[in-house]
Amino acid sequence: MGLRRTEKPWSVPYCRKGDRSMKYREVEIFSGHRFQVPEHIQRLDSKRNRGWQLRYGKWLSFSDGTADGSGAGTALALAIEELHRRIDRLPAPTGLRREPNASKNNDLPVGISGPISRTRKGRKVAEYNFGVTIPRFGDKPTNVNVYIGTENTITDERYDEALAKAVDIRTKAERAYQSAATKAKRVASRPKGGTA
Repeated sequence: MGLRRTEKPWSVPYCRKGDRSMKYREVEIFSGHRFQVPEHIQRLDSKRNRGWQLRYGKWLSFSDGTADGSGAGTALALAIEELHRRIDRLPAPTGLRREPNASKNNDLPVGISGPISRTRKGRKVAEYNFGVTIPRFGDKPTNVNVYIGTENTITDERYDEALAKAVDIRTKAERAYQSAATKAKRVASRPKGGTA
């Protein structure tokens, strides 16, 4: 009795035993073969290039080595093994913006805005602050203010000192985010109940 069209004997995940914490999706290639593919790996199917591309760190391609798709499983297994090696070795991608948005109307670093003018209740003199966005892994970002001075006390020196402080706060927040993201990625890539 033949297989129905929806039944594929090769439709199996190529991953570490017990590794179900990473996000997987089903990918059907040109030949009809279907695979469970983890995030950070993309399929390439063109006349000149058939294989998988690892996009974690420097992009790296793994060719099927065959024209009929029969080598796709082996190529994917190699790509996944390299993915795990890189997760163990490299910092995780965070998605944090590194360069200022082109539409930003000042030259302040990413995550810093201002100077923001504010007049407190009961006062007649405005004060100025930089706003710093604090990214938090697994949680919503928060904001802190860095005081520059009032309209009577602000100077170029105080502006520069406050900006340096704001940059330092943002840099430390990005490092903390990066560290937490990397730790979470490594935990998610490990099989439950043991090591690979």
